[in-house]
Amino acid sequence: MKNRQLTIFLFLLGIFSLHAQEWQTDYNLASLEAIEKNRPIILVFQGSDWCAPCIKLDREVFQSEAFQLYAKDHFVMLEADFPRKKKNTLPENQQKKNNALAEKYNPRGIFPFVVILNSEGKVLGETGYMKTSPNQYILHLESFKG
Repeated sequence: MKNRQLTIFLFLLGIFSLHAQEWQTDYNLASLEAIEKNRPIILVFQGSDWCAPCIKLDREVFQSEAFQLYAKDHFVMLEADFPRKKKNTLPENQQKKNNALAEKYNPRGIFPFVVILNSEGKVLGETGYMKTSPNQYILHLESFKG
């Protein structure tokens, strides 16, 4: 019985990991991937442990199966997180990277802030949280590609 449960668990884990898009945390790696795959970068500034609209955007859109399935073949996802709770403190190197991204793309400190970039880092559009379906959010992001 335990072997059967373990097999089912591993099968389900495999299915979910196939659907999840990968989030980059390094702009240089995201840019290389965007160039290689000819995709825009979706840069998301969030406060994962304090910003209610950030948490809602993540839960309602980015974690949805519809978004994950679409994003894995159409976008390079880049996260710049700014947690406030001590237990969620980022490594110093990662915090410096996120600060540099914020200086360039989010100098007003808006959260959540979603910036659509081409592979060279040119801003194609900006948005944030919207009370909408994952499919409508995808269409909204796609509208910035021109």
